[in-house]
Amino acid sequence: MSQPNILFIVADQHNAKALGHKGHPDALTPHLDRMAREGGRFDNGITQNPICTPSRVSFLSGQYPHNHGYYSLSGPNPGGLPNIFGHFRAAGYFTGAMGKIHCPEYWVEDECDVFHESNSWRAGSIVGRSQDYTRFLRARGLEALEDHILLPEFGERGRQSVDSRPSPLAFDESQEGWLANTAIETMRKAQRRAQPFLLHVSFPRPHQCTTPCQEFWDLYDSSDLSLPPNADYDMTAAQKAPHMIASARRWRESVWQLFEPKTFEAGRLRKLHGYLGAVSQVDAALGLLLDYLRENGLAENTIVVYTSDHGDYAAEHGIMEKAPGICSDAITRVPLIWWAPGRIEAGFVADEIVELVDIPNTLCALAGIDQMETSDGRDISSLLAGDQSSAERIGLTEFTWSKSVRKGNYRLVHYPRAMFPDGYPAGFGELYDLEADPWELRNRYFDADYRSIVDELRSELLEWLITTTRPRTVSGVNSARFDTPALNQQRIQRYQTVVNRDGKINPALMHAAKNKNYL
Repeated sequence: MSQPNILFIVADQHNAKALGHKGHPDALTPHLDRMAREGGRFDNGITQNPICTPSRVSFLSGQYPHNHGYYSLSGPNPGGLPNIFGHFRAAGYFTGAMGKIHCPEYWVEDECDVFHESNSWRAGSIVGRSQDYTRFLRARGLEALEDHILLPEFGERGRQSVDSRPSPLAFDESQEGWLANTAIETMRKAQRRAQPFLLHVSFPRPHQCTTPCQEFWDLYDSSDLSLPPNADYDMTAAQKAPHMIASARRWRESVWQLFEPKTFEAGRLRKLHGYLGAVSQVDAALGLLLDYLRENGLAENTIVVYTSDHGDYAAEHGIMEKAPGICSDAITRVPLIWWAPGRIEAGFVADEIVELVDIPNTLCALAGIDQMETSDGRDISSLLAGDQSSAERIGLTEFTWSKSVRKGNYRLVHYPRAMFPDGYPAGFGELYDLEADPWELRNRYFDADYRSIVDELRSELLEWLITTTRPRTVSGVNSARFDTPALNQQRIQRYQTVVNRDGKINPALMHAAKNKNYL
């Protein structure tokens, strides 16, 4: 086979349970379901951060947040940190990124042949709406109706609302429809240039505003929707995190609804209605892309990946969007579906824990190019071929002051004692047995019978944090006393130390160091 094309599709805030093939009672996702049948899925894909920018920096660079340093939105250029666009471009690929890229300034743009940002209602290249999309809307007199980030009829009150209504825009006028059509034109451009392409298409939905086009809104009826089993329960008795309890209380007691009736019960059903409609809208846009590949002879030589930057509560735990994200499997676990006819086993379902940082080096392996040495992720292409992992792996989601650790059926959330000093002076944590309690209705952290599991996962967390950190300097690695690793295009030598292009030392070199006294 020739060097494969790569189509990397991301939806913003897609709850991993909200898929037809996962048995959701209401979600209509025929194209994602077909993609999973013809390709395969990882049911335990873990995101590295529960908010947009740090998650995206992680899966586009392959680095954990504690290494790349981003924990909030946007930010300055990460100076020297490689991303998949530059890495594949250096290997001869035509590269493009379009949609809700939402990364640090000019980190992605400068490595792409085609770039369209669509994160805001303002025009601009950094967290701004693509100027091409703005011109598209203006030519049709529709700019004032665009509503993926703002319900314009409510002014500032309508910004980032979770209340829902159908959009007045037709599907091909929406962000999802326009992005799908623009991506198809970009693939054609790459074909005319006779280059393989790496194209990243990032749909803004189902992130709020949850305003699907009328045809997708009409797929659902608020009165017939099924609330998740953990929509209503005693969170205090379940020993949930204090800030999660407070968040759920705010949603239930405050007036956030914009439409009538303005009750909590009616509002959350509208939110769920709009959310599922937005999921179906993303599904339809993905369907356009896969159909284009099938109908134009590209399917056999294209690898398609679908995932999300993080999940959404989608009415779980009485919470309407994603915060506080570290607390729930609804946020830390994401869909991860791969499709590559003839290259990967069709219909596989993998239970192994994998992480979004695994995407870059797995794509490198499948494309036959050098691995990204600056990536912390693994090559999981053997799992795509149907092999089983020989090691039980952990999956990490990070905030600066909290970490979620997934291993096997258990998920631990570690907080420092200073997080909740009043209510829990001796410390607070969360532990869930996801086999017995998939909806996380009972925190087992304080149960004596689970103490050994807490200790094991906390030890795993400490080991992981130490052994995966990329320092800028450290004695005992690459000094003149020892063999210095050979230089390549991903490495540079400064004084007596070989580092990667981002100025940091690869943990693999520390693992192999002959003298660990100064590590």
